[in-house]
Amino acid sequence: MASLITKDPHISDTINNMGPCRALRGRVNGLGYSPDARLMLYLELVGFVSTAMIWTFNLLYNLISALGERWRPETHTFHLPCGECTVTLEDVALQLGLPIDGSVVTGVSAIAELAALCYSLLGASPNDDESNFLGLKFTWLKANFEHLFVNATEEELMCTARAYIMHVIRGVLMPDVNNNRVHLQYLSLLADFHNVHSYSWGSIVLAILYCELCQTTKPNAVDIGGCLVLLQSWALYRMPFLASVSHKPYVFSLFNR
Repeated sequence: MASLITKDPHISDTINNMGPCRALRGRVNGLGYSPDARLMLYLELVGFVSTAMIWTFNLLYNLISALGERWRPETHTFHLPCGECTVTLEDVALQLGLPIDGSVVTGVSAIAELAALCYSLLGASPNDDESNFLGLKFTWLKANFEHLFVNATEEELMCTARAYIMHVIRGVLMPDVNNNRVHLQYLSLLADFHNVHSYSWGSIVLAILYCELCQTTKPNAVDIGGCLVLLQSWALYRMPFLASVSHKPYVFSLFNR
């Protein structure tokens, strides 16, 4: 394995030299509650109905860590005794139901009147003590949108659906180092529900997962972001024998079978 490394130090060097096993921590933030049934129409309209159901999960970090030890940044593939393999856009589409064609999901250079944007699309905005914000805390989203009134209007349902999707985007699909909030750049993309599906959400989810896996090859890496639910489900589907042993600390050695 060491011969595959062409430049930066790789965690596999530590493993090859009989170093200690490393278990990464996941930067994920699940919602902890399922969406209200009245939101399903809007979630289906925007193409997030499948991912919206990932509100809780049980991640196997020994398995995820072992996969990171086999990742090659040069090729964006896992190097296994049987050959190379990787998570593809097809996997994203089949397992998460996200669109993989369409416009690129990019950030915006500036957002004017942040509070006005929140009031317009969410019907609420953080308090004055958070006036200098560029992102919404997950705790704020949950406190304000977890429960719906029985007589909620269509506008309130749409606002709640946007809040739910915002949490899913940054808490489950694309977690990063700021895993306690979601940037407002995504809120502007949810303004028109009929246009949300035109973005290639699957592409950015896969790209961020690749980037996070590249970061975890560094020997000093301690955590990992990206869509770990996708990574784990892909591994267990492609290599089902791992299901019975993925909770054990020697998962890495199983790839040598």
